[in-house]
Amino acid sequence: MKMGDAIKLFVDAHVFDDEFQGSRTFIKEIYSILSTKDDVHVYLGAYNTDNLKKYFQDAKNISFVKYKSTSHFIRLIYDIPVIIKKYKIQYAHFQYIVPLFKNCKFIVTTHDLLFNEYPQEFSLLYRMVKNFLFKRGVKKANILTTVSEYSKRSIQKYFKLRGEGIHIIPNGVSNLFFADYDKEKAKSYIKSKFGVEKVILLVSRIEPRKNQILLLQAFLELKLYDHGYYLVLIGSESIKTPAFDIVMNKLPEKSKLYIVMYNNIDDNNLLEFYRAAEIFVYPSKAEGFGIPPLEAAAVKIPVLCSNSSALADFTFFGENHFDPDNYTLFKNKLFGTVNSLPDKRVLESRAAIVRQNYSWEKSAEALYKLIKTDCN
Repeated sequence: MKMGDAIKLFVDAHVFDDEFQGSRTFIKEIYSILSTKDDVHVYLGAYNTDNLKKYFQDAKNISFVKYKSTSHFIRLIYDIPVIIKKYKIQYAHFQYIVPLFKNCKFIVTTHDLLFNEYPQEFSLLYRMVKNFLFKRGVKKANILTTVSEYSKRSIQKYFKLRGEGIHIIPNGVSNLFFADYDKEKAKSYIKSKFGVEKVILLVSRIEPRKNQILLLQAFLELKLYDHGYYLVLIGSESIKTPAFDIVMNKLPEKSKLYIVMYNNIDDNNLLEFYRAAEIFVYPSKAEGFGIPPLEAAAVKIPVLCSNSSALADFTFFGENHFDPDNYTLFKNKLFGTVNSLPDKRVLESRAAIVRQNYSWEKSAEALYKLIKTDCN
């Protein structure tokens, strides 16, 4: 099929200009797959198109469109409507927030409404602004999607929508995480490049709801640094976390060398951190989905995962599924995991469950079918 006959689909990819977040992974994986369809041509919009191209190097049927400004207002008021008109776009896909003017059909993915579910974790101004913008996006959508049953129920509840109009396109796990690897080689690489070993890993943006402080306090109280363990936190601070900052600023001298934070790790090194880690911990109180614990499970390392919000769906973590509000229980689970050998059969079983249920290929195909059905 010639490009002129293909569905012209624009994607607002400005998240590739900003700090890393889950919606970036969503766009990268979904559209790397959709771009292989001969009857779809994808236009990706961002200010830093050079960075964007790095994530789609091998993709076909993709054009990269540069925004004139980094301003959110200019992008939504001017850049995107002009791009849609210029390239005769039929569908435009947005995460949460849509432009001021609508001059094609909109696909909107609302990943979560956590500021409503957990209002104590967000300021009043933040909640008011997000509620207005996200509700507007939902109302303007021709195709409305979200990533989990939890988020679907939340959209129904707070924006008064009927469930049949909300389609679940779940996040997935890249095939790279399921590949065979040499554990000792990964550990050696991380030690030589980053100077850490016996890694307890947490991958997440730093925000109050992400609850890094739970792991930090347990690590310190158990004195795991005395046993040679390093606590590695990967992710940038996107919302101020005063309680976490206070503990970090008053670290005991002996433990300082064993608590390491990185906010800029490329995908290759991130994968090696997963592979090298002894344990992965995800203590978040509020998630619309939660990709990192699934990535860790795919790599077949022990995972301690919160059972709060959308993470409640991950029941296959069994006894390692914990209540993030129960500090004593979590500390005991961490201590037990550190002091026991991983059961390879359990780890392999969890990886198989993740592979079966969280596939980017299936999610991309589901979105493709929604678009094709709407076209007809």
